[in-house]
Amino acid sequence: MKTFQSWNALVKKRNALAEGGNCGFKMRQLPFMGVICTVMLFIVYRTTDYQYHKTEMETRFHPFATVKDYHLHLGKLRGLPRGIMQAPSDLELRPLWSSNSQSKASATTNKNLLAMPVGIKQKDFVDDVVKKFLAANFTIILFHYDGNVDGWWDLGWGEKAIHIVAYNQTKWWFAKRFLHPDIVSVYDYIFLWDEDLGVEHFDPTRYLEIVKSEGLEISQPALDPNSTEIHHRITIRARTKKFHRRVYDLRGKTKCSNSSEGPPCTGFVEGMAPVFSRSAWYCAWHLIQNDLVHGWGVDMKLGYCAQGDRSKKVGVVDSEYIVHKGIQSLGGSGHPTMRTTMKRHGASSFDLRTEIRRQSTWELKVFKERWNQSVEEDKNWVDPFLRYQRRSKKHKRQDN
Repeated sequence: MKTFQSWNALVKKRNALAEGGNCGFKMRQLPFMGVICTVMLFIVYRTTDYQYHKTEMETRFHPFATVKDYHLHLGKLRGLPRGIMQAPSDLELRPLWSSNSQSKASATTNKNLLAMPVGIKQKDFVDDVVKKFLAANFTIILFHYDGNVDGWWDLGWGEKAIHIVAYNQTKWWFAKRFLHPDIVSVYDYIFLWDEDLGVEHFDPTRYLEIVKSEGLEISQPALDPNSTEIHHRITIRARTKKFHRRVYDLRGKTKCSNSSEGPPCTGFVEGMAPVFSRSAWYCAWHLIQNDLVHGWGVDMKLGYCAQGDRSKKVGVVDSEYIVHKGIQSLGGSGHPTMRTTMKRHGASSFDLRTEIRRQSTWELKVFKERWNQSVEEDKNWVDPFLRYQRRSKKHKRQDN
């Protein structure tokens, strides 16, 4: 019996020693594990920090730049400390001197932008528009396509606007070159309007209140039914509504019904007076083709820049409306008295506006071809509105 007890005591003693050894081994492991955890946390931090700064640097340049382009730009900036680099700019006029220049230089008071192509013949129309927008604290930039800038200095606001001159260029040509997203990123909304618009029934402040409350990323004021030129039914003012997003019309070539899912029945604004949010313009600027200066076809694709469902994010504001005068200064269907003829190499005269319209039609064809080719080549791109259409049809079936 004593032998058995001694044996048990020996076994217990051995187990106790073993447990003590394991505990000692575990205790010796703790500092080592702490070092491992610290190293791993440091690696995770450095990786996250690298990815953050890499993304930050990428956003300073072209959003669709390749990795090669990104590294090329990064190399050009290595001589500068990060904090001194400023990619964005604005269109605010700065004083040459001021007793309080330091505070003025850091403040941007105007948060919205009006950009218009202008000619001296439409001076009265432009004057009415600019006065309303200046009163609403807008920044004004005028694109002079006729080369005449001196004729505007007699207006009280002439020196408050930015004037850019390029002879016989279109609104889209100017916008592509002077309204880069980095330049206008400080503005909440960009109004890219034609010059032949009457604004007697339009207030910019009330207009933006509606746009913001309804979540419209792309919009336009409705057209008075008595306007000289109306091209799409959806742009006509609905007298009893504050705004609308779609139109119902079974007449004509394009029929718009409740089942219509795209332009020009819904998700559409015309190119004469579009208004873009900052995000929508970031996208729309890249949609505008550098060499297709008349912009034909762009309006049908603007819904892809609506930052969501175009049937909800694109709309026409009825309570603040404009009158389209239909004065075609760079071609189109203008009045016969406004036609311009020229001699071509001593041959018979030709109508300049007809030639411009022919060019516009050709550009529309090219734009459509480019769009279709891009869709075909980009295997990763999925048309977002096909998903919206499937979802809408599914909900309709469930409701029935």
